[in-house]
Amino acid sequence: MKISFYITCTAILFLGSGCGDDFLDKKPSEKLSSEQIADAAKKDPSLLNGSIAGLYSTMYNTGTGGTTNHDDFGQKGYDIYGDMLASDMVLGALNYGWYSDVARYQPTKDYTLDAAYQPWRYYYRIIFAANGVIDALGGTDAPQTESIQRSIMGQAKAMRAYSYFYLANFYGVGYEDGTNKILPIYTNTQVPNQPLSTTEEVYNLIISDLTQAIEYLDGFNRTSKDQINVWVAKGLLAYAYAARGTTADLQNVVTLTEDIIANSGYRLNNENEVVGKFDAETGALLNTQAGFNNVSNPSWIWGVDLTLASNLDLISWWGQMDLFTYSYAWAGDPKVIDNGLYSLIHDDDVRKNQFVDVYGDDLYWPINKFFASQRTKELDENEIGGQRSIIDDYVYMRMEEFYLLNAEAYAKLGQDAPASDRLKELLEERIEDYSYVDALGGQALQDEIYLQTRIELWGEGKVYLALKRNKATVTRGSNHLFFPGESFTYDSDELTFPIPQAEVLNNPALNQ
Repeated sequence: MKISFYITCTAILFLGSGCGDDFLDKKPSEKLSSEQIADAAKKDPSLLNGSIAGLYSTMYNTGTGGTTNHDDFGQKGYDIYGDMLASDMVLGALNYGWYSDVARYQPTKDYTLDAAYQPWRYYYRIIFAANGVIDALGGTDAPQTESIQRSIMGQAKAMRAYSYFYLANFYGVGYEDGTNKILPIYTNTQVPNQPLSTTEEVYNLIISDLTQAIEYLDGFNRTSKDQINVWVAKGLLAYAYAARGTTADLQNVVTLTEDIIANSGYRLNNENEVVGKFDAETGALLNTQAGFNNVSNPSWIWGVDLTLASNLDLISWWGQMDLFTYSYAWAGDPKVIDNGLYSLIHDDDVRKNQFVDVYGDDLYWPINKFFASQRTKELDENEIGGQRSIIDDYVYMRMEEFYLLNAEAYAKLGQDAPASDRLKELLEERIEDYSYVDALGGQALQDEIYLQTRIELWGEGKVYLALKRNKATVTRGSNHLFFPGESFTYDSDELTFPIPQAEVLNNPALNQ
């Protein structure tokens, strides 16, 4: 790992710009020292808000995984990685080839491929930039007493934890007994290359960072939803506890998710926000609040408001996913739902209408779940492929996740009644007759919660996390181009990335 790059990138973020696509090959001759940054921050801590803004822009900017690849556009790109590894998302054709290696399970077996390294570079880039902010505030153990410093430290630690959490999922099979060595840990910008730490050590850092972030973000009023506030931090902590999964952890998941549900001010999406609806005669879109394209959605806890100034077009999540955006999905590489999963959606479930067999080839596109805000008709050739510059927003976290996590935790604790009640609260706006849930208990109830997680959060990058923490097995449907009908357990080689070759070559301490 090239530590000097990340120190330099942190300094550049401090000045309000970013690192270039070819940063792995650059050897900058000028950089601000961490001492200079710290001195400036002492005089005016608000200067560090530029670094925090840089962290958030990394989540949606292109090239943040260190390549010029058209699947390299931040968090939402890796959400697609996860959905394809979990097999609920199907790559429907190979006209351009983006994500074809992930669909083939190649980068999970070949540590030389870009797709094995892009997530590593992206998340460690955020970690080192966050560490630069933390160093400027006195270091990871330095107490913060002033409101500005507390909010900045809280956001930096939450972003560091978020990054380690995703790394632990992509590069580790799951928590298991905590002894597997999975990642190097860096908590400042000064240490040399580090060896692999255990899963236990990584999760201890994640939980410690998020616990302090929650303390420091109490009372912080963010100015936009791309910023981490106390509710985002609590949501991330709930995910970390759920992944570790001890009895005490599950009780913490219940406490955190109950708090989010009761007190955050966000709510579940209703039926009109979940799926696009159209006039039977004219085909006109009847509910413009649908489409999962607006950060003002009342269920979105964390997301980003994209504008023309964001400068996104072909290389974007919308470009890869949306029929109504001019890019790869429209041009011939659709991302569709696994037909085995589709068949499990109840016929009276409105979410089944999210997916449409657009061209009569048994490929069900998510065109009524995700669609560009400019859409006005059910299917209009003048609107298909119409969005050129991306102005529709990205969702990172929404309220539905915590109803499902809450139900999952209750069920794993053997408390079937509250688990069932919470699940039914979600299904009330989705399924006409959800009374079947009352007859479920034990493993059957846990299986139903996992299934509803897969249905509700399809295409949002959360199912891979659920697969790992539930130690599930995936069976690919017949519409997959690769390995149709084959099953893979959560701990199979196909579902976890290896330590990438560049890290092995550049970090001699890796196996100490």
